[in-house]
Amino acid sequence: MNTFDELNRIFRTVFDDEDITVNDGSTAADVDGWDSLSHVNLIIAIEQKFKIKFTTKELLTFKNVGDLRRAIESKIVTRKA
Repeated sequence: MNTFDELNRIFRTVFDDEDITVNDGSTAADVDGWDSLSHVNLIIAIEQKFKIKFTTKELLTFKNVGDLRRAIESKIVTRKA
């Protein structure tokens, strides 16, 4: 399963909406209910699923799902190295 498949699965679980499909350009404005609390839940779910941790500095740089995906993939590659 690729990163987007996993991210979509996580988004659907966190937001309890089986119709959500995110892409690189998706932002909080594109997902109903994506507020500060759900954002925290989303990040925790992502960190648990991918067995990674984001720094506060990293979290502040994410402008869209594409930024988040690239950070996840970078951490996975770094972990495997």
